[in-house]
Amino acid sequence: MWRTADVAADRQWSVELDDGQRAAIVEAARRAAARGHTVRTLTAEEFALPDLGTAIAAWSDMLEHGRGFVLLRNFPIDQLTEHEAELAYFGLGTHLGSPVGQNRQGELLTHVRDERLPPSAGKVRLYRTRERQDFHTDGADIIGLLCLQTAQRGGESRIVSSWALYNELLATRPDLLEALYEPVGWDRQGDIPDGEAPWFLLSPITDFDGVPRLFYLGWYIRDSQQHADAPRLTNAQEEAMELLEHLANDPTFHLEMDFQPGDVQLLNNGRILHAREAYEDPPDPARRRHLLRLWLAAHRFASLEAGLRGGVAAHTST
Repeated sequence: MWRTADVAADRQWSVELDDGQRAAIVEAARRAAARGHTVRTLTAEEFALPDLGTAIAAWSDMLEHGRGFVLLRNFPIDQLTEHEAELAYFGLGTHLGSPVGQNRQGELLTHVRDERLPPSAGKVRLYRTRERQDFHTDGADIIGLLCLQTAQRGGESRIVSSWALYNELLATRPDLLEALYEPVGWDRQGDIPDGEAPWFLLSPITDFDGVPRLFYLGWYIRDSQQHADAPRLTNAQEEAMELLEHLANDPTFHLEMDFQPGDVQLLNNGRILHAREAYEDPPDPARRRHLLRLWLAAHRFASLEAGLRGGVAAHTST
């Protein structure tokens, strides 16, 4: 558990890759590309990083037992082609966890950018736009973002400790904390499996092995209210959501990161909520904000119960 002052004063979570680590990643990526690998075929064995074993174990420990997040800086995108950079990022990820699909199509590596989709495109996931995303979780144990290109203005990443939010609610409004343990409806955002309802039921907080897990996307929950057969949010549930979001957006609780090209943000999804500010991009597509997103089922720990991870990941890609 942490608050802003804690992580601002102690920046062990920010790690600069050294020349040897960068070179090892570049060599592995080029070797994988030469062998014709894609993200569908690449494995940790095919992306061997023996010289980074100790460092990777330390990063995993920071995610599991430390602050719950790591920022790796100086990832060698400057030495790689676009395809090699994808393989490098994905290959590194395989040493932390097993990649999992991020939508119904089973995408293992997602491009996060404003696609400038027309209104006729219908319901569009926020990661495909430049709109703000409030604090939320995703559908895996580890959430990774690699920055390839920054926005012209805005787009800052913000993260907050879900345990800090939990403890604040426990201390100040335990009645509202209890409301978050109650099941609520979640809209499927137009991604509806055959034969299923356009919404599903899930509690924002669930205890796994005695440890509370916060799984939260406020707009999914509020959008469920458009369906007549979805359960109505109670006054307590609505107030609990508003307070949770208010606390997360309080600078006392969250840390803001201004991504630079080559930054890799890794989050323990069971302990961290993340948000993104709205942003502006130049007309040139090559200069627009561009991130690569990776979802991993962690090798060493579980942020989400297996049934929860498998059951909701397909329709909670933001």
